[in-house]
Amino acid sequence: MTSATPAAAGVLRRLRERGGTLAAAESLTGGLVAAELTAVPGASRSFLGSVTAYATAVKRDVLEVDADLLAVRGAVDPGVAVAMATGVRRVLGADWGISTTGVAGPEPQDGKPVGTVFVAVSGPGGVRKVAELRLNGGREDIRRESVRSLLELLSGELDADARAQDTEQNGGN
Repeated sequence: MTSATPAAAGVLRRLRERGGTLAAAESLTGGLVAAELTAVPGASRSFLGSVTAYATAVKRDVLEVDADLLAVRGAVDPGVAVAMATGVRRVLGADWGISTTGVAGPEPQDGKPVGTVFVAVSGPGGVRKVAELRLNGGREDIRRESVRSLLELLSGELDADARAQDTEQNGGN
């Protein structure tokens, strides 16, 4: 059983404080992001759910990732990560969508070496952020670090969004 991490608890607390909701789309992490979030007591107040889009067809058919993008770039791509985050946000009706896609190993995929990972955030007002990770270690290490990095990216975007809202509410000052 997964225990709640401070990162997961922190993002859920900030979402709850502002009445925001979150959905996750996971490929290489295969549900670890959802497990981390749901380990936090009261997560259901902000976390709506997740789609484990391990197969390319699920990315295309459920999350509506562009078929041409997948055909040309493959599933391990920054544009695919953003499209997954945007897609899960839309499909589950969340304010924020997050995603993981990458190569946990043991073999390369789509011409990308093991440890190549993209994590993305899609938020209100068109906020979209993607980070490329080059991770070392075994399959489980890569998957765990992907979760940690994604929650860190989301935390930063939630902070930036809060600062922008504060500035807007204070008349731009």
